[in-house]
Amino acid sequence: MYESNLLDHYHHPRNTGKLEPADKHHREPNPLCGDVIEVFLKLDAVGKVADIRWEGSGCAVSQASMSALSEQLVGKSKAELDAMGVTNIEQVLETSINPARLKCATLGLVAVQKALQE
Repeated sequence: MYESNLLDHYHHPRNTGKLEPADKHHREPNPLCGDVIEVFLKLDAVGKVADIRWEGSGCAVSQASMSALSEQLVGKSKAELDAMGVTNIEQVLETSINPARLKCATLGLVAVQKALQE
């Protein structure tokens, strides 16, 4: 059974939609299950995240994870985002992630990290 914070983010996702124009953009699919996260980032003058929007489809874990994560990313630098991982996702969701769902939980973070590399 999913935790209430995860369900809240799934049913009421934050920061959804496109950000145009976006400084960085990336679409990350999970071909094993069909989940997709597409992120749009606006960066400030020193390269920190000034705004983020996202769109996606898939399971409750992938969508809730991206929603919760999106609330934490504004003001973060590329180095800070590169250092983030599963522990950070579990902190923002306020629950532990089943090992079978790690790919789902980290899909949004991977999309953000790849967007910043492009």
